[in-house]
Amino acid sequence: MPTTVSEPLSLIDDTFATKLLTGLVAIPGKSGDEQATAARIVKELTAAGVPLSAITYDDAHKKSPYGGQCGNLIVKLPGTLRGPRRMLMAHIDTVPLCVGCEPEVRGDYLVSKRSDTALGGDDRAGASVVLHTALMLQKHKVPHPPLTLFWPVQEEVGLVGARNVAVSKLGGPKLCFNWDGGDASLVTIGATGADDLQITIKGLAAHAGAHPEDGVSAAVIAAKAIASLAENGWHGLVVKGRKTGTSNIGIVQGGDATNVVLDHLFLRGEARSHDPEFRARIVKEFERAFVMAAKSTSNTSKVRGEVEFTATMKYESFRLPEDSPVIAAASSAIRTVGLEPVTKISNGGLDANWMTALGLPTVTLGCGQEAIHTVKERLHLPSYLKACRIGLLLATGAL
Repeated sequence: MPTTVSEPLSLIDDTFATKLLTGLVAIPGKSGDEQATAARIVKELTAAGVPLSAITYDDAHKKSPYGGQCGNLIVKLPGTLRGPRRMLMAHIDTVPLCVGCEPEVRGDYLVSKRSDTALGGDDRAGASVVLHTALMLQKHKVPHPPLTLFWPVQEEVGLVGARNVAVSKLGGPKLCFNWDGGDASLVTIGATGADDLQITIKGLAAHAGAHPEDGVSAAVIAAKAIASLAENGWHGLVVKGRKTGTSNIGIVQGGDATNVVLDHLFLRGEARSHDPEFRARIVKEFERAFVMAAKSTSNTSKVRGEVEFTATMKYESFRLPEDSPVIAAASSAIRTVGLEPVTKISNGGLDANWMTALGLPTVTLGCGQEAIHTVKERLHLPSYLKACRIGLLLATGAL
């Protein structure tokens, strides 16, 4: 039985850890379709001796606007050592581009054999780190404090699983570790907040050849609004004095004929900032620009367009204090495996946003993903294997 901080590391079989990863990556599982991946994790856990009574799902998918096959997968292990409960987590969904991936090892990297798919290392690598840790604890009877293993669903479509988790099922962990993107030396201690913007423009249809002057073009209203936002520095990278953020219109839908003045247009965008008040200002400027554009666009009968504008918070920004115990534990584990920890603030959303908002301070650690969400995605296996070691160290509670 291991008796020192570093002794559990000698138990790790890199070949087994890599095979476990490859098996998870090969399972299709875009957001909402996570059941097969969750079932594979449950199969591995029960085969290793984890009782079914310790394994549960919540109903996060029933609260999701996307539906879904299953909720979050949660496993609670009683401790063999006294100490505060710890949680290890990583989401199990991938972006649609990963469906059809055929993983293979090429040198130090795991890649997709197919040139038309992403790999899915985001975040099957993180899911594998958490699973590998549980299997090592079970197989080798490594002493550990009470543990919660958490595999959220639907992270890629707005942190839906983490947002809707049944918190009571997590057991009140005090130190929480989330594996997602980047190098194994990274400790992400904060992240930006974001609002989802939905804009419906209502114009007036008319024959575009015979009487275009009778119409009110939704396209013109959208063009005026977006041009105004860009010209005044509210679209794209937004810098106003010391305040910074970003914004984007990413979806524009409408129209089905070239000979009809476009009367209806739906747009979807986002606003991000680490400063909640400044993010609200960006949202306000977006709404003002579209309302003003609608008021300034009319036909010959003075009929104007209309705008319906809705902003919904996707996740709030956070930043953990530098002296947080969870940061200290993660940094110590990283040093133990021979790396120097690098703290980071992310400009993207993480499941840790919602975990922290729910009262569970969470750091996010890397496990080797590169070029995620693209067909050039690859996973650096030495970094993944370092992450497996970091996971095992953190699960023992020794750091």
